[in-house]
Amino acid sequence: MQLFGRQHEREIIERVLAEAQAGRCGVLFARGEAGIGKTALLDYAGAVADPLGFRVVRAVGMESERQFAYAALHQLCAPLLKYDAALAEPQRDALATAFGRKTGPPPDRFLVGLAMLNLLAESAEERPLLCLVDDAQWLDRASAEVIAFAARRAHAERLVILVAARDTDDSEAAPFAGLPALTLPGLGDSDARALLAAEIRMPIDDALRDRVIAEAHGNPLALLELPRNSRPEILASGLDAHERPSVTRRMEEAFRHRSAELPAETQRLLLVAAAEPTGEVALLFRAASHLGIPRSAAAPAENVGLFRIDSLVRFRHPLVRSAIYAAATPSERRRAHEALAAAGDARVDPDRRAWHRGQAVLGPDADVADELERAGHRALARGGMAAAAAFVQRAAELTPEPALRTQRATLAAQAKYEAGAADEALTLLALAAQGPLSPFEAARLTLFRAHITFYLAQGSELPSEFLDAARALAPVEPRMAREAFLFALNAALIAGGDVRGVAEAALAAPPAPDPPRPLDLLLDGLVSVYTDGYAAGVSVLREALISFCDEEVDRDIVGHTDSDRWLWLANRTALALFDDDLMRDLAVRNVALTREAGAVATLRAALVSHSVALALSGDFSGAGELAAEAAAIARATGAAPLPYGDLILASWRGRAAETTALHRESIRGKEEGRGAEVTLAHYALAVLHNATGEFLPAMTAAQRAAESDELAVVSLALPELVEAAARAGRLEEARAAADELCVRAQASGTRWARGLASRARALIAQDRAAEEHYRDAIEQLTGSRAAGHLARTHLLYGEWLRREGRRRDAREQLRTAHDMLTDMGAAGFAERAANELRATGEHPRARTSAPGVVLTEQELHIARLVATGATSREVAATLFLSPRTIEAHLRSIFRKLGISSRRDLKELQL
Repeated sequence: MQLFGRQHEREIIERVLAEAQAGRCGVLFARGEAGIGKTALLDYAGAVADPLGFRVVRAVGMESERQFAYAALHQLCAPLLKYDAALAEPQRDALATAFGRKTGPPPDRFLVGLAMLNLLAESAEERPLLCLVDDAQWLDRASAEVIAFAARRAHAERLVILVAARDTDDSEAAPFAGLPALTLPGLGDSDARALLAAEIRMPIDDALRDRVIAEAHGNPLALLELPRNSRPEILASGLDAHERPSVTRRMEEAFRHRSAELPAETQRLLLVAAAEPTGEVALLFRAASHLGIPRSAAAPAENVGLFRIDSLVRFRHPLVRSAIYAAATPSERRRAHEALAAAGDARVDPDRRAWHRGQAVLGPDADVADELERAGHRALARGGMAAAAAFVQRAAELTPEPALRTQRATLAAQAKYEAGAADEALTLLALAAQGPLSPFEAARLTLFRAHITFYLAQGSELPSEFLDAARALAPVEPRMAREAFLFALNAALIAGGDVRGVAEAALAAPPAPDPPRPLDLLLDGLVSVYTDGYAAGVSVLREALISFCDEEVDRDIVGHTDSDRWLWLANRTALALFDDDLMRDLAVRNVALTREAGAVATLRAALVSHSVALALSGDFSGAGELAAEAAAIARATGAAPLPYGDLILASWRGRAAETTALHRESIRGKEEGRGAEVTLAHYALAVLHNATGEFLPAMTAAQRAAESDELAVVSLALPELVEAAARAGRLEEARAAADELCVRAQASGTRWARGLASRARALIAQDRAAEEHYRDAIEQLTGSRAAGHLARTHLLYGEWLRREGRRRDAREQLRTAHDMLTDMGAAGFAERAANELRATGEHPRARTSAPGVVLTEQELHIARLVATGATSREVAATLFLSPRTIEAHLRSIFRKLGISSRRDLKELQL
């Protein structure tokens, strides 16, 4: 095909196609204004790919089809479904449910994404594959997120994904942000003139030609459409000099003008076609027949190039469709939708028929509203939250009965919120609040509004909104009221609100049911801690955590349990209790449950919790692997990163630049805050400064962390504060922190807590009693999972022995500390131990690097999984990659380690 200009863009496309043939996936996100030539560029890619042996599949976003979940994804994947037998069963089921071929709980969107990724990979194994996605700004949200997920995760496949979207402020193109971009500028002057000369055969006045080229700004569609909509005598003479609006608006006006000159029945046929985005020819003509429009009415529109009819109805450009639909009167649009609803088959596509009926009615209509709600529930069952929201919102608008309208508006708001449209959800809640509302419905709306506001703002005033909901729910729904109180407490902890005030308010919560749920025990334990002191709540909190570990999993229709949302808080609480066994068990359970459910968004937080548990146990490699996986999920899903795992890991590893950068980002705009993220950042800075021996800055950071109301952060910060203050000579501050730590240790009773308490006593001791405390600390910590603190205790004991003049004894402790800290990768503390060894007159021995050092954290994670006997397909499913990408990583791993087989990996004991 002939493509004027675009030399740079053509070279890029040809290069990514060539690289894909060699097994390196290519992804491009092309952006530009309407008419700039994005579709032509995709057509060029298809034309080049075909003789190279590529299979080409396409999807096109349509503005009026955005409410149909996975509609665009089905376009893209339909030709490839013969490969679904190769998918793992959860993936195959997720894809079948998304496409409505199977009933079941709504599939996790990113499990659908993994299914699509592997479907593309399976096809690409047979022959190279080119996926073309046009008008991405109009894709349904579910399809956009899944396609973007696959584009970010494809690496070693013979695959190219080209996505094109119009430049717009519309957030619908947001899922593709961050993909390799290709911005299309206007054509240069010479290319614009060549295009105009080739396509416009009528004589054009030179001055008018210059003006058209100048006004079009290199936009190919504008270059062609502007002169085509001028009379021949104007083209020849140039006598048309009135002021011109914008190029896009002029093109739409040109299309409207061209359609307005057509026969009335042709205009009506065009409107019906514009109102039905599927392009199904038979449906168009059935609807036309309903309106008394003959098939011959299509010919005039085809003759002037507004659309063509072959296997599908195809408009010349999306602007033609939008211009025709926008130019119609509301009554004309309703008649078109009414005809399409009458022509549709309720058995084959009930959702589309319902949508057209919803657009056809004027004013409330109970029957149509019922049909739209049923369509919304079907969309929800497929995991199409945005589609469900659109259907149920329209159902609410058409519902005449006030109470049912409120119910539907609430359901639509929930779907909007789940789909990520929190602002729109608040608008729908305002509609729902118009009532009438029962006391329960009013309280539930208040709770839901608090959730949305917390999601949007996370301000310190938000716990009061949860408290208002909890108080309102208490007399009508006690179980939900207790959960609302726990939401309020958690919001205060995260945002840095009045935690004690919220806990005191929660004393008025209804009694727990019999038997109590894990979340009921968690609420009661936290309330006891914040109203009566740490020791008062420990036993109930431990009972709650054990209940979370032992809870039977019974997921509801949407795949949730009551405790899913609280496992993150349960993990933090285990850390607050210094219970390393429960912390590990809860973290492992959380990851296992979320993996099993395919709940990728929840999995990210679960991985971070497990990463923190591993970091505090001294397994930095394992912690890094999980943190890397969580970060990869955040990138793939477009979610905000959770910095907690990275912060703790970077600080313990002694990575100054990374820790300070993460600290700066975490406290930006919140320097005086006491929320969990800010105070945890101060804790990380305290660890870093203690590692490098900068004890006064470490003390300052630890003090700020210890001011937190978050139990876990304080438990982490107190040992850092004792060490920093004692080593800085600030014994008063050290004693106060040690006293608080000892109170917590006595209440907790774990070996981890008792070991830290003994170490704190040793640091503040002024006599030979320090040695007894150090030895007890080492004994206690040896029986715990806190390997990092054990190594640091050997270091502190060795430093004390050296200051006491006992060099030989000091060397033994310092060697142990240096070896342990080096092996786990705590570079800052290891260097501190090395310096102390040198001060005793001994040069620290060089440590042999473990095999995993030469691997990236992702490669190490893959290597360890493969070493357990997992297949490439199983590893791919775990890490949300394709099997071919896993094989590519394995080749790199084998090369780096100098091995040649999976059996060799097992023998390395990574």
